[in-house]
Amino acid sequence: MNKPLKGKEDHGNLAILLTCITFLFFTGIDTSAKWLITAGMAVPVIVFFRYSGHLVFTVLSSVLQRDWTVWRMQRPGLTLLRGMLLVASTSLNFISLQYLPLTVTVSIFFTMPLMTTAIAAIFLKEQVGVRRWSAIAVGFCGVLIITQPWSASFHWAMLVSLFVTFMATIYNVLTRVLAGQESAGTMQFYAAALPCVLLAPWAFSQWTWPEGTLNWAVCLAIGFLGFAGHQIWVLALRLGEASALAPFGYVQIIYMTAASWLIFNQPPEVWTMVGACVVVASGMYVWVREQALQIRKSHRAP
Repeated sequence: MNKPLKGKEDHGNLAILLTCITFLFFTGIDTSAKWLITAGMAVPVIVFFRYSGHLVFTVLSSVLQRDWTVWRMQRPGLTLLRGMLLVASTSLNFISLQYLPLTVTVSIFFTMPLMTTAIAAIFLKEQVGVRRWSAIAVGFCGVLIITQPWSASFHWAMLVSLFVTFMATIYNVLTRVLAGQESAGTMQFYAAALPCVLLAPWAFSQWTWPEGTLNWAVCLAIGFLGFAGHQIWVLALRLGEASALAPFGYVQIIYMTAASWLIFNQPPEVWTMVGACVVVASGMYVWVREQALQIRKSHRAP
């Protein structure tokens, strides 16, 4: 079983770099999914490709490392719950991608650091003061600017995307809790195997094979991106604190905007960018405040 690394403060820069790489890979997943949806493939089939590929790479990794214990769980309840949250959030995210540009889904996704801070305060007993709670409230005002529920541009898929972010936040908190108790291989195995089992009936009932070499390549790539992205993310969370790393996920706006504009010819709308800026500013304030508190604690230490 992997043990949490000591001296996390010495690995902060590496954890940040790994976080940026993680979100580049996650952008690849969403971009691949939207590409396949545009090509006419059903969402359950795409999600099945996503996790079956993930499972294959996980098993191959375990074989190469001669790790025959990936199926053994130390915390089966939390590990299986984590897997179910992942498949649910992925499936709903792919559904929202049928109707929304990548820039909208990622802007809503930016509330994750705010949700992480709130959930960490409630479940991990981290202390969160009035200033950070205020920043969280302002951040969700940014979500209102993005979604504009009072206008004709509002789409129900925006609510789906917000719920996806909530589930993904719980998933990340569970990853943090399990990082020192379950091996990365075990978490990878069940995060991939469980979706395959749960989705198989729906996927096979709507099954279609990819058409053309490019679509086949995208189907294969989406599984690898999922495996590699989550493997790197687990490592990043072992090297750094979840609340400290979360704001660096904002680099994904660059990745997603580029993919949306260059691949799907969907440039960001003005209000989407305004709302995203509000959310990002709120998240950055939470991060700056967190760093200031950490410095203060270190100065008080004997």
